Parts: sequence; structure tokens; C-alpha cells
Amino acid sequence: MTRALLPDLSPWKASADFRRLWKSGLISNFGSFLTFVALPVQLKDLTGSAAAVGAIGAVELLPLIVCGLYGGALADALDKRKLIVWTEAGQGLLSAALLLGALLPHPAIWPLYAVAALSSALVSVQRPALDSLWPRIVAHADMPAAASLNSLRWTVGGVAGPAVAGVVVAYAGLGWAYAADLLTFAVSLAYIVRIAPSPASHEASKPSLGAVLEGARYAWGRKELLGTYVVDLAAMFLAMPLAVLPFLADELRAEWALGLMYATVPAGAMLVSLTSGWASRIHRHGLMVVLSAAGWGLAVAAAGVCGNLWLVLLFLTVGGGFDMVSGIFRSAMWNQTIPDELRGRLAGIELLSYSVGPQLGQVRAGGMAAWAGVRTSVVSGGLACAGAMGLLALCLPGLMTYDARTNEHAVRMRERRAAAVPTRA
Repeated sequence: MTRALLPDLSPWKASADFRRLWKSGLISNFGSFLTFVALPVQLKDLTGSAAAVGAIGAVELLPLIVCGLYGGALADALDKRKLIVWTEAGQGLLSAALLLGALLPHPAIWPLYAVAALSSALVSVQRPALDSLWPRIVAHADMPAAASLNSLRWTVGGVAGPAVAGVVVAYAGLGWAYAADLLTFAVSLAYIVRIAPSPASHEASKPSLGAVLEGARYAWGRKELLGTYVVDLAAMFLAMPLAVLPFLADELRAEWALGLMYATVPAGAMLVSLTSGWASRIHRHGLMVVLSAAGWGLAVAAAGVCGNLWLVLLFLTVGGGFDMVSGIFRSAMWNQTIPDELRGRLAGIELLSYSVGPQLGQVRAGGMAAWAGVRTSVVSGGLACAGAMGLLALCLPGLMTYDARTNEHAVRMRERRAAAVPTRA
């Protein structure tokens, strides 16, 4: 029974490149979550405005859309490893810029938004390359296990980063948080440069608007894929509470707990990842995506209702667990059904589905909090998310009936991978 709950380590044992990418991501994510907490705290201190903090999502949105779509085309047409290396180095330079700004006696506000926008652009170029690289270094049958392990990597950084950031920002200052983020990018690069080259496949199209549209047409023809995008977009737009957490902490008179509040969602996700051995035995992936997204909304609404700090932390943790379940099965559907020559472009579209929602969600949460109050913003968003999942379940029969054992695209990719010689490093 215990072994059935523990994570499946097959990808870790089989591929050295998987291990290198996993370690790189763990270290880089830890540092990024330090900045994830420090940046809104700095904006809150400089402006005192929930709308100004929520506007981070607005300035990140356009670079995310443009660079995510084009980054997907680049990932299909260029060496994925080189693309990952250069974008990781660029993010390190942005952390250096934040550090320099924090050391100024009177920091300006506009550079914070500029760095947020540039960071969004670099992440949006990098993520399709990363997401399309996993299926090359992991066996087809191991993709659900790889999704769980990758989620664990993200959540460990997501728990430790905010928790440490809350203490560092409160007692040492913003500069130390940004400096630590810069250091993690340097260590991460040392792992990434050791990964084997991953050149474009022979069938890949050159990066162009036509190539982007080709990927969009493929996605449009896959209604179950479209369903995963819509579900995640709706859940994050309606129920993402992160932009108002600094103000919720103030209302609870628990400013000291802000780092813990930011860590709750990743903590719930980490608990699921650590007990994710069961995921490889679930085949109705689409049904799990919808049900867990509804659970995320209800948990967020419950957190908004509670006036006790520990109950708020508990429900946000539960919400993070539901969100991770959804993420595991979305990732499994994507990686087990999309052809290699289209993987980068579809990863770009996926990036929009799981990133545009949180960015717009920050704007929604911050704007509604400024208009109707912090708790109203959180509760109404969570309830709207749960209701939207019920409607989407009725409108997306292809997603609800998806079965990894019988879906034609999953069967085709399984046969295609079986016929090829597996890449083992």
C-alpha cells in the first residue's frame, strides 16, 4: 500500500538528462519563488495599492502571449538545450537588475514592471522548449510518473522559496532575496549545460506565423486538448488569490505569515506529488482534470470565508493539492498524445492556458479587492470557478470521456514510441 502511494521513480532511474533537468529546475524554482514573494511586497510597500500589485499580471500578459506562441515555434525549429541555456542566463541578468534596484535609496516603480514583463517573455520562450524536451528523454509509459516528479520539483521550491522569502524580506531585506535568486540561476545553468543537445526533428517547420498557425489548427482539431486549456484558464482566472495575499495577511493581522500563505498552494501540490504513485493507474485523465479544478475553486472560496489564519492556510493547502492533481493529468494528456514535430508549438499554447489565467487572475483579484474588498474577491472567485467547472463538464464531452488506453492519439503515439529506439542517457 505504501509503495503504491510513493512517487514512481522510473524516469529518474532511466535518464541522466532527466535528473539534470530536475535538479536544475528545483534550484531555479526555489530562487524564482523568492522573487515571486519579494516583488509584490516591494510594490505594496512603494504604492500601498492592491490594484498596483495586481497590475503585475497585466504587464506580464502581452509578453507571455506573444513570446509563448513564438517560443513554441522556436522550440520545434532550434536546439532545445541551447534555447533553455540562453533564456536561463537572461533570467539571471534580470535578477541582478532587481538586486541593483533594491539597493537604491529610493527605488523607482517602473523598473519593477519592466523586469516583470521581460521575465515573462524569457519564461515564455523557455517553457515550450522545456516541456517539449521531456518526451524525448522519458519513455512514453513513464510520462505520468515524469509529470508527478516534475510537479514535485516545482512544489519543493514553491514551499521552501516563499517560506524562506517571508523571513528574508522581513528580517534581512529585499536585496537578500534577489541576491539568492541570482545565485540559484548560476547553479541551475551549471546543470543545464551538461544536458545532451536536442536538435529539431526533420519534420519540424521553420519558426514563422504559418508554423504557429499550424500548431493552432492541430490544437483546434483536438477537442479534448482544447478542453484542458479552457478548464485551466477558467480555474486560474476566476480563483487565483495570490495578488491579494499581502492584504489578506493584513486583515488577519498576520503579516508575519505572508510567506506561509504564499507557500500553502505549493505545499498542497507537494503533498500530492509525494503520494502520486496512484496517478499511473488512472486512465480517465480528462475527468480528473475537471473534478480537481472544481475542488480548487471550492477550497479557495473556503479560505476566503475563514477568519482564522490556520484555517485559511489549511484550505489554501487543500486547494494546491487539487490544482496539482489537475496539472498531473493535463501534462500526461499533452505528453502522451502530441507528435514530437508539433510538441514545441503545442507547449506554447499550453503555456498560455496555464499562465494567462493566473496573470489575468491577478488583475481580477486585485481589481475586485480594491472595489469590493479582499474577502469578497477571494470567495466570489472560488465559487465562480466551481460553477464554471460544472458548465464545462456539460460542454466538453470529449474531455470527460478521454481514456488514455483507447484514445486514438494516445494509441498512435504509444505505437510510434515503441517502434523507435528509446533515448536513454
